[in-house]
Amino acid sequence: MNLHEYQAKALFKEYGMPVPNNLVAATPDEAREAAEKLTTDKVVVKAQVHAGGRGKGRFKEHPDLGGVKVVKGADAAKQAAEHMLGSTLVTIQTGEEGKRVDCVLIEQGMDIDRELYVGAVLDREKQRVCLMASAEGGVEIEEVAEKNPDAIKKAWIDPAVGPAAYQARQLALDIGLTGQSFKNAVPFFTKLADAFVAEDCSTAEINPLVVTKSGDVLALDAKIELDDNASFRHPGWEALRDMSEEEPSEREAEKHQLSYVKLDGSIGCMVNGAGLAMATMDIIKSVGGEPANFLDVGGGASKERVAAAFKIILADKNVKGIFINIFGGIVKCDLVANGVLDAVKEVGLELPLVVRLEGTNVKAGREIIANSGLNVVAADSMADGAKKIVELAQG
Repeated sequence: MNLHEYQAKALFKEYGMPVPNNLVAATPDEAREAAEKLTTDKVVVKAQVHAGGRGKGRFKEHPDLGGVKVVKGADAAKQAAEHMLGSTLVTIQTGEEGKRVDCVLIEQGMDIDRELYVGAVLDREKQRVCLMASAEGGVEIEEVAEKNPDAIKKAWIDPAVGPAAYQARQLALDIGLTGQSFKNAVPFFTKLADAFVAEDCSTAEINPLVVTKSGDVLALDAKIELDDNASFRHPGWEALRDMSEEEPSEREAEKHQLSYVKLDGSIGCMVNGAGLAMATMDIIKSVGGEPANFLDVGGGASKERVAAAFKIILADKNVKGIFINIFGGIVKCDLVANGVLDAVKEVGLELPLVVRLEGTNVKAGREIIANSGLNVVAADSMADGAKKIVELAQG
């Protein structure tokens, strides 16, 4: 689950990490009032969407306006908000469709001396939280990693000990901090690591982390992604969700306990098991197709869940064909077959459908498909199924 910038900054403040003074506005008048309350001549108006690259992005309705604008005075803040609110912001991460802006963050302007980067991620290979910092802030960290990987300094946090002060000090030294900015950065880094663990984050990034001319260290931007698997520990998360930012099909899948992610391809996939789902998408690409989704019906999928998964795939207008790849273990092939046929009959399927069944009750499942009288193509193997569905969809 992603948080908006203003939500991430509120969380940082709870852990004692300094952020610029700011207020959220959902109307132009609220933006004006917020700018007046900040009592600074220069303010920054920031579009709030779940996407990076807002500063370099452009609004469809206002091509000369980006998602971050520095203005002087409350009236100018109101005018910028008028253009942003209700408009569609297109960035490198949103795709051409862009995202509608429903609120803006009004923030005090800062006297910036340096822009840095700091972030925390889970290093699955080392099975530890990795705290990263770079002197090259203000640009995409992926670009820095590609062109100058040595510029990214790292420290791995021992889960039994937590972030150590010496690690934070070394990171601060490695990115060239001295004096007051060094003293302020050290506790900032340790608090970021503490927040990452306590709040069950998948990603926590600050780009840029700014150093002012007086040596203050503040989070000028904030990006937090929370691990959905930990939601049972955080009942307050539900209030942070912005449904308008979430894919409707993914919300529908969540209701049926399905793991679903919408992609940009044309071959709908329904698979049981995350590993098999990834392999299925890979083999579709290897034969010239593009998967339209990741969809794992789970190890104990019921007939009803299979039918729901089928309908979610069909709701994607980009889908030109469907490949069902089931290896029956706990989930039985005959239940999958019945769920598929029920969904086909209910929606009146006109798209090509290829089904590969293997495992528990596979003979019964294949007989159900073969005797259905419906236009369903059977596959002998995963590779055979991928090849058939790509050919049918393209034809």
